[in-house]
Amino acid sequence: MKKDDLILNVIRAAIIIGFLILWEAAAEYKWVSTYYTSRPSEVIADLIQFTSSGELMKHASITLKEAFTGLFYGSIAGILIGLLFGQFVNAGRVFNPIITAIHGIPQLTLAPVYILWFGIGFASKVFLAGLMTFFGVFFATYNAIITMEQNLIESASLLGASKYQTLIHVVLPTCTPWIIMGIRTGLGSSLVGAIVGEYMGAAAGFGWMVAYATSYFNIKRVMSCIVILLLVGIVMNAGLDRIEKFLLRWRTQTSLSIENNTIQNN
Repeated sequence: MKKDDLILNVIRAAIIIGFLILWEAAAEYKWVSTYYTSRPSEVIADLIQFTSSGELMKHASITLKEAFTGLFYGSIAGILIGLLFGQFVNAGRVFNPIITAIHGIPQLTLAPVYILWFGIGFASKVFLAGLMTFFGVFFATYNAIITMEQNLIESASLLGASKYQTLIHVVLPTCTPWIIMGIRTGLGSSLVGAIVGEYMGAAAGFGWMVAYATSYFNIKRVMSCIVILLLVGIVMNAGLDRIEKFLLRWRTQTSLSIENNTIQNN
C-alpha cells in the first residue's frame, strides 16, 4: 500500500471512529433521543444477534440477488441501446428525448404499478432495479459516443477498418471509462430499486426488514440494516475499482510507451 493511501485510510478511520464516539456520547448524555437514533453499542449488539441468528444471510442473499440481477440486465440494456443510438444518430435523435422524459418520472412513485404488473415476487424487484440502473448506464454510454472525437473514427476508417472493427477497437475502449461510471451509478440505483420494491411488498429482504422494524419502532434494527448496506456499497465499489483498473490497464501501458519514446527521442 502506498504511503498516501495509508494516510487517507487512517484519516477515514479516524473520522468514522470519531463519529461513533460522538454518537455514543450524545446518546449517553441525552443530547439526542435514542428512540430516534439508537446508539452504536446497541447497533453493534443487534448486528451480532442479526448475524448469529442467520437472518442476515437470508435477507442479504435475497436483496443482493435482486439488485445484482437488475444491475446485470439494466447495464447490458443500457450499453447496447446507448451504443445503438450513438452509432445511428437519427435513431438517437428520435428516441433519446423519449427516454429522457421517462427518466424524468420518479421511478419510486411507479413502484406500486410495477408490483401490480409483476407481483410481489422476484420479478418486480429485478425490473425496478434494472430500470433504475438502465438510465444511468444508457446516458453515460450514449453521451460518451456522441461527444467522442470524430477524428478517431475517421482515422480508423482511413486505415481500412470496418464499422464492426471501429466499434470494437476504437469506440468501446474510448467509452469504457464513461460506461464504468454509469455502472458505478447503477450499483447504488440497483440496491435502491430492490429495497424500495421490497418495502412496497415482499416477505423477506432488507427492504421488508426495514419496513417491519420501523412498524415496531425497532430503530436499532433499522440502523443495522443501514450499516450493512453501507458495507455492501463499499465492497461493491472496491470491486468495481479493480475491474476498472483491469479494463483500463492499456491506458497505463500507453502512457509508459509514450514516456519511453519521449526519453529515447531526447
